[in-house]
Amino acid sequence: MTKYEKLEKELLNEKKSSWIKRDSDMRKNAFQFSEEYRRFLSKVKTERENVREVVEMAEKRGFLPLPQLGQKKGHRKFYDINQEKNLVLIVLGRKNVKEGVNLVASHVDVPHIDLKMNPLYEEEDYCLVKTHYYGGIKKYHWVNLPLAIHGIIVKKDGTKVNVVWGENEEEGVLTFPDVLPHLSRKIQGEKKLLSGFSGEDLNMLCGSIPVDDDKVKNKIKINVLEILHKKYGITEADFISAELQLVPAGVARWVGFDRGLIGAFGHDDRICGYTSSMAIFEVDDPEYTAVNFLADKEEIGSEGRSGMQSWFILRVLSELIAFQEKEFNELMLRKAMERSNVLSSDVGAGINPNFKSVHDPLNAPRLGYGIVLTKYTGSGGKGGSNDADAEFMAKVRRIWD
Repeated sequence: MTKYEKLEKELLNEKKSSWIKRDSDMRKNAFQFSEEYRRFLSKVKTERENVREVVEMAEKRGFLPLPQLGQKKGHRKFYDINQEKNLVLIVLGRKNVKEGVNLVASHVDVPHIDLKMNPLYEEEDYCLVKTHYYGGIKKYHWVNLPLAIHGIIVKKDGTKVNVVWGENEEEGVLTFPDVLPHLSRKIQGEKKLLSGFSGEDLNMLCGSIPVDDDKVKNKIKINVLEILHKKYGITEADFISAELQLVPAGVARWVGFDRGLIGAFGHDDRICGYTSSMAIFEVDDPEYTAVNFLADKEEIGSEGRSGMQSWFILRVLSELIAFQEKEFNELMLRKAMERSNVLSSDVGAGINPNFKSVHDPLNAPRLGYGIVLTKYTGSGGKGGSNDADAEFMAKVRRIWD
């Protein structure tokens, strides 16, 4: 080996695909883990479904509800739920929470399309549904797709009805009907790509068969409502207090002849929520308390009582401090937060060979090359960015290496 070959090996940051670096056992484990994740994505399509599924997995691994803190001597694994759409998993460390925690935060909401509060109407012998998109979507992506409805309806008396429609092959899927190619030139073809299908065009087709009764005005709408009433016991007014989401119907699929990728709805950010949950399940005796936070509303600014800006995580940390110290004040919480390490666990866009111009090839992630570490986000001159300091980046490097 020449001098400069040696220097090249010592000084350069050489990046290799994980598929090349790993042995056959690691590859086998990767496929097994990915298959479990693929099944998870096929089942979980809303925030509430995500929280329910992870809680079930956590309870099987010995996690207890946070209100049981202190009831079982020496027990260190707990969880707490907020609005059925936030979840915190906790493994208490050898050091008290006031000394700081290691927290990983992911979000379990994904871009989707919501039903409006008064959604059903009949027009041109179809029953249609008014919708409102949630988060950043390319609206044309959703056209002519087979869609399912997942969500919850809360009746006026407080009764909750879980809804999943369109996943069973015996059930009809739902869709946004597009215009035929040879009729679309003027109303779509002359527009820019992102404006070819507007939010106002997202009126979902849900029925086309009328009831046989001349005395009824909205024959198709009544037929649809009767079907929903028989299955879920609801009336049209119950849509007012419902959270119903349109999502792609069907299961997550392997992509490629080699099955090297997974194609699915909800990678952003369920891939991080799933992996961080599986990671904390393997934590038993940490020095500092380990916390996994699954948040809601990230796609619309982390607002509201189930978003990251709520008091939920602060209340949980306060409760842990008060239990361990037998006292509590806000200064204790603030010091604990200052001493903590936090990772915002979200997705990064891998280089797309068809659209390489949107990436910086020296700094962009590449699929198959391992975990992505992003120092800063934001846009333009780092506007709205959280820019991690060099000391924290070095700490993460030490852990990962």
